[in-house]
Parts: sequence; structure tokens; C-alpha cells
Amino acid sequence: MILDYIFLIQIIFTLFISIIFCFFDIKKGFLPNRLNYILVAFGFMSNLLLTIITTNVKFIFFSIISYFITYVITLLLWELNVWGGGDVKLFSSIAAVIPFGINSSFFNISPLLSFYPFSLTVMINSILVSFPFLLGLMIYLIIKNDVFDENIEVFKGFFNYNGLRILVDSSFNKHINITDLKEGMMINNFYFDNDYVKYLIESSRDSNLKVFKSDDDASKYYFKTLTAGGITKMDMYLLKIMNAQQIISNQISIKIGFPFVPAILIGLILAIFYGDLSVIIIKNIIFVI
Repeated sequence: MILDYIFLIQIIFTLFISIIFCFFDIKKGFLPNRLNYILVAFGFMSNLLLTIITTNVKFIFFSIISYFITYVITLLLWELNVWGGGDVKLFSSIAAVIPFGINSSFFNISPLLSFYPFSLTVMINSILVSFPFLLGLMIYLIIKNDVFDENIEVFKGFFNYNGLRILVDSSFNKHINITDLKEGMMINNFYFDNDYVKYLIESSRDSNLKVFKSDDDASKYYFKTLTAGGITKMDMYLLKIMNAQQIISNQISIKIGFPFVPAILIGLILAIFYGDLSVIIIKNIIFVI
């Protein structure tokens, strides 16, 4: 019975911290590292307690292994601009607390899980539940920005690659003044000819900007943010200084980000009480067939 109480505390504490993260992600646009550290420490300590009580090393062993596997996988996806660095830490923290699915008689919880770590189930659930939100957001931005009015060719070729690319780029990007830049914003391709700008960016420390050679005949180079983590504070100051000195223009294109933690929270709740949505969907499809 004591195991059920510890499992229950793990669930409640993880949900509580995730709810707090939701407020930070929506209001502030970042996740505080201190809360992540608290959640990781709680995960290792609670699973160590389970190991001591049961004399079964699997709890702390899988907690550590799940943490590092999740961190590596989510970090790779962060490099591919799937989500921000704060989301990587949250997924990893969840992995430390709940390394595998909870089967508890306390609430008669028997979620349908897969062979991979519980945190990856949370990740898959989060991605699946975020699709309707992203679709709704894109429709809202299309209407708000009059995308079809400015890109009539989208109507003509809506289902081809170029039409969809124009639609997505027009919906999820916007132009702002460089003076309005903030840390964490993701910059799209910014074209320029000045070799001095290239030197300043490449010599900057703690930078998430990278300069590339341009295929456009009108410009020699372009820079953009490397990952979904966006520009660093140093990048922000550098761009604002170059703009103040009239080395670069006033306008810059950024990607519109959205808070992903609410989707993670929903994915976590579904993983705890129902299990892996992909497994459930596949199982139902096979059952129907």
C-alpha cells in the first residue's frame, strides 16, 4: 500500500509542477530552471526511496536511464527546431520522476503503455494533442493576416508543396522592428552584404546565430537562429547595436512561437490515466480490421 501512496505523490507533484510551468510558458515565455532542478531531484529521491523500500534497484536505475535517454532524444529534436530548450528539460524531468507507466490499485490506474520509456509516451501524446491546436492557430493567423488576399496562388495550388509552404511561412512568420527583439525569439533568414556584420556575428560568444552564404544574387550572406531556443541575450544586444549604428536595417522576420507546455501537460495526464495514444490508436485500428 505504501508504494501506491508514493506513486500517488509522484503523480500529484509532477502534475503540480507542470501546471506551474504552463503559467510560466504562457505568461513569460520561458521555464525556470530552478523548478526543473526541483522536479529532477524529487524524481531521483522518490525512486531511490522506492528502491530502498522494495530492495529492487530497478526504480532508481530506470529513473536515471530514462532521464538520460529522454534528454538525448529531446535534445536532438531541439536541434531540429521541434521545440525549445525548456521543453527538453521538462520532458527529462518527467522521465526522472516517472520512468515507466504507473499501474496502481489506488485509483485503479492501468494505462496502455508501450515498450519505450513513459516520458516518450508523454512526448508522443503531446505532439498528437497539439495538432488540433496548431491547425486552429494557423486558421486564425490566416484570417488575421489575410494570407489568401496577399497570396492568391495559394488558392490555385493549395495541395502542392509551394502552396503549403507559402501558407505556413505567411502564417507563422511576422516582421518586427529590431528594437522590439527579445531573448528567445527565432529569426528567419536575414540577408545582408556587409562582411563586417558577418565578422561580428561569427566572433560573438554565446551566440545562437549562424551566417550562411546566400544563393540569392542580391545578397552575399544571410543569418538565422540555429535552434528553437532562439536568440541569446548577447545576440539580441548585438543586433540592436548594429541597428542603432545603421549597419543593418530596422525590420527583421521572426517565427511565431507558441507555448507547448499546455500540450505536454495534457499529454502527461493522458499518459497517466489512459496510456500511449499511438498504441491505443493502432490497437483500435487492428481491432477494427
